[in-house]
Amino acid sequence: MICDCADDDFEAILEVINDAAQAYRGVIPADRLHDPYMTAAELRREIAAGIAFSGADQAGQLAAVMGIQPVKDVTLIRHAYVRTARQNTGLGGDLLGHLLARTERPVLIGTWAAASWAIRFYEKHGFEVIEGVEKDRLLKHYWSIPDRQIETSVVLADERWRARGRTGE
Repeated sequence: MICDCADDDFEAILEVINDAAQAYRGVIPADRLHDPYMTAAELRREIAAGIAFSGADQAGQLAAVMGIQPVKDVTLIRHAYVRTARQNTGLGGDLLGHLLARTERPVLIGTWAAASWAIRFYEKHGFEVIEGVEKDRLLKHYWSIPDRQIETSVVLADERWRARGRTGE
């Protein structure tokens, strides 16, 4: 069941993120991986910045989360995670479809360039990778992330972005 997360889901959201982020060990640059991957304070800041989470519940447990954040003239998909034990069960696709139906704006997604499984997932759902100078410009324009993260990330854009020929300016 897909639903909007509430305040009392905070700890479960944090647990899902940190469980799923174990996939990054040995994949993303070591200087970008922390333990825990996301702290409670960081999650509170993300929510305060306007990220609204939806979740997939299985057997009474939050099994996956994904956030949506309106920024300027686009919508960003943020913090998409499925518990390790529940990956490859369709929950991520269900959540993505749920969030895409909630916006008419072009959608952008940022992820680690080395997270090939995540890139394949988004490509399977109609997103295309934007790299190089354009990727850097988009990350600086729509995200508030450190330069090191910009260096090691990619952006994916949906058909709405591509059809409008947007450049983010």
